Amino acid sequence: MNGATMEVGAVAAMRYVKDGIRAARLVMLHTEHTMLVGDQASVFAISMGLSGPTNLSSTESLEKWNKWKESRCLPNFRKNVLPVHNCGPYQPKETADLSRNRCLMANSVETITRRSSRVGVDNHDTIAMAAIDNMGHIAVGTSTNGATFKIPGRVGDGPIAGSSAYADNEVGACGATGDGDIMMRFLPCYQVVESMRLGMEPKLAAEDAISRIARKYPDFVGAVFAVNKNGVHAGACHGWTFQYSVRSPEMADVEVFTVLP
Repeated sequence: MNGATMEVGAVAAMRYVKDGIRAARLVMLHTEHTMLVGDQASVFAISMGLSGPTNLSSTESLEKWNKWKESRCLPNFRKNVLPVHNCGPYQPKETADLSRNRCLMANSVETITRRSSRVGVDNHDTIAMAAIDNMGHIAVGTSTNGATFKIPGRVGDGPIAGSSAYADNEVGACGATGDGDIMMRFLPCYQVVESMRLGMEPKLAAEDAISRIARKYPDFVGAVFAVNKNGVHAGACHGWTFQYSVRSPEMADVEVFTVLP
């Protein structure tokens, strides 16, 4: 995202191309669209000069997938389906009071409690970054492989402007990581930037955005960093200990900041 023009480029559910963040930038620079998805996003990226099609599976990822299949495809992200302990094919679970249960907060908490074990530092690879140049222009970008054992076709918060990242030269920027399926429902980075626009310091803006999610989903796992146009930065997290790094021209090396939940 270009914080000067508010242009955004994104790709989602793209396979066979390694450089997802470069593909997203090409969408921003060379199309009037905001997002391309699926195999056509791969075709576009390759046509614009990126390497591919490429087999992106590794020995490690194939071993992990095979062990998951041997474990009856558990854990997974299915809910209210049958069979419960099998690899499918899946069908909706017909429950008379399912609609009523969806309205109960207790049921929501139970669902997110089950999810929380699948989002953590050992199975998460989201990278969000903000950069401010010497003219004050701000840019942000986010890249991720997505959730481990996700349902095919799933799109998380990575390519969603305002969720995984957001920037505005007049205010500042934000990046996010965590349980994207939950966090994208709140557009936390848009919230952070708008809170800073209204006068909040980065620390309070970050904490406010995280607390809004936690009030509805007390067991979610996630974090945001916030930086204003003057370079003042802070982070906030829930459900894990979050670290982010900063480098400025005045610093001899990168400094890592640790944020406690």
